Amino acid sequence: MIDARAIVAAGATLAADVEVGPYSVIGPHVQIGAGSWIGPHVVINGHTVIGEGNRIFQFASIGEAPQDKKYAGEPTRLTIGARNVIREYCTMHCGTVADQGVTRVGDDNLFMAYTHVAHDCVIGNQVVMANLAQIAGHVHIGDWVILSGYVAVHQFCKIGAHAFMAHHAGVTRDVPPYVMAIGNPAVPHSINSEGLKRRGFTPEQIRNLRNAYRILYRSDLALAAAVEQLSELADTQPELRPFVEFIALGSDRSLIR
Repeated sequence: MIDARAIVAAGATLAADVEVGPYSVIGPHVQIGAGSWIGPHVVINGHTVIGEGNRIFQFASIGEAPQDKKYAGEPTRLTIGARNVIREYCTMHCGTVADQGVTRVGDDNLFMAYTHVAHDCVIGNQVVMANLAQIAGHVHIGDWVILSGYVAVHQFCKIGAHAFMAHHAGVTRDVPPYVMAIGNPAVPHSINSEGLKRRGFTPEQIRNLRNAYRILYRSDLALAAAVEQLSELADTQPELRPFVEFIALGSDRSLIR
């Protein structure tokens, strides 16, 4: 299953059915799970663990040293879950000791061409990064988030589950769950209602989330007062709980408002 023209280091661990295309290079500390397909001209390096059923297309660079001037060659890691699709010219880097020492990618994500995942990022499941979306170091992205084409995310930002970043958005502050953000710098626009419909949220749940959005962004309440009101509503509307928990976590970059 490994093309004769590929270079696989002696220390690499590949499941028996992993396919590796011609001219790909796989380093000595790499582990690749069953059912994964590595196309031609792919480079996978570093202490990188790739789960089952992933597909990595040509010219991707996975697990290289972080683009951080403080990095001094420490053996940091990149972990990738299962069933991800990583398209052409995608780059993903290992972590740094300034953070947890690991970049983490979950399951069932789609990384389109020319996307970049920097050091120490944490990406959930079912995330889509469209062409040329770029995230800087230490960014956290929740499940089902969509980053449209050319989106750029500032380091240390957090984006909550089911949020949608419109094309060319420049994300410089944290984006709560369910929110659609637009512009550069990105500002809140609405609830990602179309995405929520596709994921099975009921009309009542979406209506409740629209009301929560109005409380947070259209009521002129101070943030603490808005969160207090949302917390009360979340007792009977559990879909609001991610809003409250996201804000309660605190922020390095502040919340888009």
